[in-house]
Amino acid sequence: MAGILSLKESVLIYLDRSGGLQKLADDCKPLNDPQQTEAVYRFRVVVNPSDLIEVDPELGDYVLHDPLRAAALFQSVCFLAIKTLSLTDKIHTASQVNISLNFTHLPPFPEYTLDLSSFHQVYGPLRPVSMEGAVIALTRVTKYTQGARFLCTDDDCPGSTGFHHIRVHAPGATESATVRNDFSCRICRSQLKEDVKFRVLGDKQLVELIHVEALNALRGHQQSSSRYQSVTLFLRDELCHSMTIGRLYRVVGIPALVHQWPSITWSVEANSVQPWELYCEKHNIINPRCLVGINTVKQCFSIRHLSCSPALPTGCPKASPRFLQLPHCMTSAPWRFPAILAHCFGSDLTPPGLHNTLKLCLLLSLVQTRMDENDAFHNLDLLVVTADTLVLDRLMTYSLSLACRGVRHQPSGEMFSWLSRDEHGAGTANIHAGSALLASGGICLLGDLACYKKDKLDCLQCVLESRSVSVFIPGKKYGEEADQQLSFPVQCSFWALADSSQRSGKTDSTTLGAAEIGPVQAQLAESFGLVIQCGDRVGEEGVLAQTLHTLQQAVQPGRLTHPSYWDFSNEDFQELVARSRGLKVELSPEAVKLIHGYYMASRRARTQSQEVKISLASIKLLMSLAEAHCKLCLRTKVLEEDAVIAVLLCENSVTLKHGGSALIIPPDAVFPCDLGNVEGLQRRDAVLDELHQDILRFVYTFAPGADEYITEE
Repeated sequence: MAGILSLKESVLIYLDRSGGLQKLADDCKPLNDPQQTEAVYRFRVVVNPSDLIEVDPELGDYVLHDPLRAAALFQSVCFLAIKTLSLTDKIHTASQVNISLNFTHLPPFPEYTLDLSSFHQVYGPLRPVSMEGAVIALTRVTKYTQGARFLCTDDDCPGSTGFHHIRVHAPGATESATVRNDFSCRICRSQLKEDVKFRVLGDKQLVELIHVEALNALRGHQQSSSRYQSVTLFLRDELCHSMTIGRLYRVVGIPALVHQWPSITWSVEANSVQPWELYCEKHNIINPRCLVGINTVKQCFSIRHLSCSPALPTGCPKASPRFLQLPHCMTSAPWRFPAILAHCFGSDLTPPGLHNTLKLCLLLSLVQTRMDENDAFHNLDLLVVTADTLVLDRLMTYSLSLACRGVRHQPSGEMFSWLSRDEHGAGTANIHAGSALLASGGICLLGDLACYKKDKLDCLQCVLESRSVSVFIPGKKYGEEADQQLSFPVQCSFWALADSSQRSGKTDSTTLGAAEIGPVQAQLAESFGLVIQCGDRVGEEGVLAQTLHTLQQAVQPGRLTHPSYWDFSNEDFQELVARSRGLKVELSPEAVKLIHGYYMASRRARTQSQEVKISLASIKLLMSLAEAHCKLCLRTKVLEEDAVIAVLLCENSVTLKHGGSALIIPPDAVFPCDLGNVEGLQRRDAVLDELHQDILRFVYTFAPGADEYITEE
């Protein structure tokens, strides 16, 4: 008894120091409403295990290893505080106080961590553990019995009145464990009957969590022998709606065995939920996926035939030793470093210098696809028009391996979501994530759009335009009174291919400069942010170079058929993409003025000549491209040169969809010449300077007043 009193005293001291008593008093104020009368009142107590152990190590041990017993101690102390301080007169017995202990964290030891990739087992008493994973399915919010009052059927028994028999939900308990009709009175052993008007209902949501490494199997690479099993989480009350399908979370929960005759299921009662990215930032933890290549790369870039002194790109944060060896000549021209990266990117699949525009756009999409600190998602969708879908599909699959999360969608699978019946007694529909939702925060590779049926493409177009997907739940099929429709945000970038060799069958004459995009509808192509044409202009030399390269890699993997001055490994690109994606950039006034001027000029020029309306989404695309190019340069300030690249890419994309305009630029404006040596970089800089002046003249002509805020060079 002395030990119990000592523990209760420690509970009181902790509540006083942590502000729990004041919170208890604030939570009791709404209970004095005469219209609110319940059998059980729930109080949430935030527990910091570190602070609790400092107050009383034995109490901390109780909380970490026997939370149900610890909750009983907090219940007794809170009831005593309510009666002593006269906080409310609606609580008559301690059983009416339902205490929920919510952990801020757990000790960073293996004993308190549950690895979702290992086999799940439960030993001894229920205790909290922490786990990390991705949400792959969830249900809608339903009701459960939080607490109920029972009365004895014998009128002469004291249990026929008052609050002597109170039942509350416990972790792992089913609905029948809280409410049923075969309970007996503890006083006279007579049958108990529920007082239905005092039943307290709460919210409940089921979530399927899986180890994050399981998502790597969806990238389209060779499958491993590992198998992963998902875990069912029960979210209750304030935790409902705290998890979004497709996102990563760190969860503290209590494992439990749920008995549903004749089977026993293993699940976890969630105690606290925190987004994994936010947890990493708060505790200075780097995502292991972003560390790939950083610790393994220790040599400098192999840049031969260049004798310039090494320097770091302007505005670059702390970089690895390899980037410290970048030559000074690349920092003097903001266009050169991304050009060299595109030139060497995917050298195992295509010869250096082939499909440079596509390679640059893939890198831009990789570094721009992210979730910022305000939980706003930034995406960059790509539609590649080509007659050689096989090679470019391999290139895009390789690029998918550099994304923080990538999913290769199969045409036979579900792109967005699908429904099944819940197997845990919730009596509702279980919403499973499709490829796009599983790729949240990353890239979803669709492949050749010719493999999809029209209804799938129509759904894709709606999602690209609204960036959300609607899920229809038929009420009659899933035990609901009415049909429901839920909406989920789609936070990923889409990559797709269009086979230009498959003619669309249009009889009207195409506009000068417009490209044949095969069976893809014009509205769907318009929904993609950036349209790129590859392969149709490479000529016989490019086809021969690709053929020789493929044969060489098949016979001697890793050996380059076309030697280059620059040699970047896969780890180099992994490190670069991970570092560039994390940069926070800001637009310079010069870049904003050029983007705004081009948008106004292009809108007016195309409206007058082609009756094509340039939407406001074009400004977002231009800024996104400029920011991505700046990040790829490892800078934090978007320069006017970045805006020039964005304008050229965007103008080429609009030309492919609607034809040419008064701004006449070559089809491969971003890469007008070969980059096999330093002289090629210098020629490219000179051509881009001329195109920059052409853009300015175009802006001055079709956007009157632009000369007031854009300085003519």
